[in-house]
Amino acid sequence: MTTVTPFSLPFHPVQLEGFGLILEPMKPAHEPGLAKAAEDGELWKIHYASVPAPDQEAQYIKQALHEQAQGKALVFTIRDAKTKEIIGTTRYYSIIPECARLHIGYTWYAQSYQRTFANTAAKYLLLYYAFESLKANVVAWRTDILNERSQKAIERLGAKKDGIIRGDQLRRDGTVRDSVVYSMTKDEWTTTHKTRLKSIVEQHHTL
Repeated sequence: MTTVTPFSLPFHPVQLEGFGLILEPMKPAHEPGLAKAAEDGELWKIHYASVPAPDQEAQYIKQALHEQAQGKALVFTIRDAKTKEIIGTTRYYSIIPECARLHIGYTWYAQSYQRTFANTAAKYLLLYYAFESLKANVVAWRTDILNERSQKAIERLGAKKDGIIRGDQLRRDGTVRDSVVYSMTKDEWTTTHKTRLKSIVEQHHTL
């Protein structure tokens, strides 16, 4: 039987920096930047994505910050550290303190930053903070079964596929999605993925 030490989120938002990125606490002032990032590729047209449609950015931010205020999430806006341009967003969510478990998700990037260093670098920063600072025991991901790109990106991080939850939630178009669930344990992070992922992001950051 496994026992863990419960954790708690910080009492104030945190900022994570490194490898060409800044993950800063989301705030209403980020609305124009998030709108511009979403326009890069018209990302709201992807029915299985969580990207806000035009003129819905303010409500998107309001809802995210409401969940954060309730202790249900920790929400970040992602910037390119060099240009200071907002390129997307991500968050911790579905937090279960008593099990020291949380999810990483609601992640999206402007099209021009997809398939670049950004996702791996951001995930490294999030995993490092979750395991090293928050003392998480398990970090998990949940993605639409139709989103094969997301599944491959999660698998490249080293997360293990736990299974499929059928009829998990509604998509924005009203259809019901099945979700693919992945996870990484603290032991897997410490013994394997921490060093491996750091090496990858350091290599890309110096190119």
